[in-house]
Amino acid sequence: MKLWAVIPIKPLRRGKSRLADVLTVDERAKLNKNLLIHTLETLSDIPELERILVVSRDTKALTLARKYGAKTIQEDGTPHLNVALNRAVAIATSVTNPGILVLPADLPLLKKEDISAMIKKASDSPVMVISPDHQKRGTNALLLNPVGDFIYDFGSNSYERHIEQAEGLGYKVEICEITSVAMDLDLPEDLEFLNGEVKNWLVNVDEDSPTVSSDYYERMT
Repeated sequence: MKLWAVIPIKPLRRGKSRLADVLTVDERAKLNKNLLIHTLETLSDIPELERILVVSRDTKALTLARKYGAKTIQEDGTPHLNVALNRAVAIATSVTNPGILVLPADLPLLKKEDISAMIKKASDSPVMVISPDHQKRGTNALLLNPVGDFIYDFGSNSYERHIEQAEGLGYKVEICEITSVAMDLDLPEDLEFLNGEVKNWLVNVDEDSPTVSSDYYERMT
């Protein structure tokens, strides 16, 4: 199975607005940058991924993504998340027909082993592998093999909507409840949940020394 990862990301200085009561604009921008770096480094270490595609209207985010070997798509205007995703996936599937893993860049506990576990469940096509947030309302990771006629519908209560749509299209549905994927970072209480070591790491990632697997750039070319 060919597999691409697609990461949508808001402008670094505009994302995580719900943390405005506890973090300044500069702190939120640094947090968003470091979360993106963590996501790219984690995915780069997964050999099953043929390509990583970052979608954003933020040129700084896209420049950073390219430093880590990702391909990029720059969006114009202020498209809704689902519009941007569906456009990006249409571009990806027009070139080839890979499975697509959609993953947000706000999962501070993300581990490659957990993503690899999702990938293993996606070998029998057509299949959708879905991982919910900790409330089992939102969708924090979504893998489709193939994408086919599926339309992304992220947002409030998207977990049930994605399952319903997949079943209606005849996909086998695999549910993966994964702690590291369920823990996203949206609210002040999410930040408080993290221990001091993780908080410290979030503000001390070194973007000038990207750590990626030795064969990553070969796979991405």
